Amino acid sequence: MNSLLVSRRGFAVMAGAALVTGGRGAEGQALPPLAGTAESPMGPFYPVGHLAEADADLVWLKGHKARALGEVIEVSGRVLDRHGAPMRDATLEIWQANAAGRYAHPNDISKAPLDPNFQGFANLRTDKDGGWRITTIKPAAYDSPIGLRTPHIHFDVRGSAHRLNAQMYFPEEAALNARDQLYKGLADQAGTSVAVAAGAGRYRWDIVLMDG
Repeated sequence: MNSLLVSRRGFAVMAGAALVTGGRGAEGQALPPLAGTAESPMGPFYPVGHLAEADADLVWLKGHKARALGEVIEVSGRVLDRHGAPMRDATLEIWQANAAGRYAHPNDISKAPLDPNFQGFANLRTDKDGGWRITTIKPAAYDSPIGLRTPHIHFDVRGSAHRLNAQMYFPEEAALNARDQLYKGLADQAGTSVAVAAGAGRYRWDIVLMDG
């Protein structure tokens, strides 16, 4: 069995694609297909139990007087097919560690604290333009059996014909990304898994499904 499948975290790899307007260039010529978002195993820490809320705001829980701890960020993007067409009504499940590097999962043996105000999971559908958006906390790096894991967010994306488990990395964490075994394993696809900074606390990352 691949040792990556039994390591401490749910490992998935995510890739971003540049925004496109369709399958034709400015003069009507056909554009080359987009590179598909890289795929990795879902890993052992996919949530087994979800909070009552699974909306796009992971920072505030209804009835709680305090928001989640950590740096609040906004992440948005689109789900596209390889020809650049937006994927309407694609489903995204999103999960991550909290600001202390801990997952809300019974098998996570980390001694870092849980955050009772952090939702940690979202279940979304893309809009007519393939768009999605979340407000969340930037996750921390953490130790694992394969070494240091750089900050990342997990995605399980389902289109009409393709399901993708993937992971998004942060552009400002280049040094930590370069030490991460899973990131290094992406080789020439690694760049497609890194979000684009879109202003203070904002990131943009598009997901390309090869079969739509």
